[in-house]
Order: sequence, then C-alpha cells, then structure tokens
Amino acid sequence: MSVGKWMDAEPGVKRKIFPPGHHLMLMEVHFEPGAEGYEHSHPHEQLSYCLQGRLEFRLNGVPTIVTAGETIVIPGNVKHGVTALEESRLLDTFYPLREDLLNS
Repeated sequence: MSVGKWMDAEPGVKRKIFPPGHHLMLMEVHFEPGAEGYEHSHPHEQLSYCLQGRLEFRLNGVPTIVTAGETIVIPGNVKHGVTALEESRLLDTFYPLREDLLNS
C-alpha cells in the first residue's frame, strides 16, 4: 500500500497519500519544473490547492493557471492534466476515496 510513502507518479512528479478518512482523502504532489500530470479522468471530485509554484491545469482542454495560495475544483469525469511552469507543490483532496491510488 502506498499510504504515507513518497512514490513516483510520472517523470518529475512524486506523491504521498495521507491516511484517508472514511470518504475523503488527501495527497501531496511535488512537481519539478516542466513536469506533467498526464491527462486523465476519474469519477471522483477533486480539489487542488497550490502550496508552492505555478501550474497550468487543463480541464477538457481549457487552460487555467493556478499559483501558490489558489485552488481549482475538478468535477468528476472531467478530463484533466497539469504542467508545472516552475517547481510546484499541490495538496489534492478527493471525494470519495480513490481506491485505485490507495491500492497501488
């Protein structure tokens, strides 16, 4: 199980999943400059809070820049990806639990 450990996600991206609640989970994600979170979708609602840096999120192909102290909401089943425009850190919250990540 990957909870509580830093794991490689994509090239230049690593993540740590915190111990989850019954329905909610939190994950910290670190990005090297230029690193990408590949485009994907999932049925879970996601709220991403930028702790550090500047990132370009793409939701259904529409770009949005998020900087330190800002959030972005990603509804379930929306195609999304992200590119770090500089070294960046995110806190991602998911509802309900991402069993696919918890069991990886």
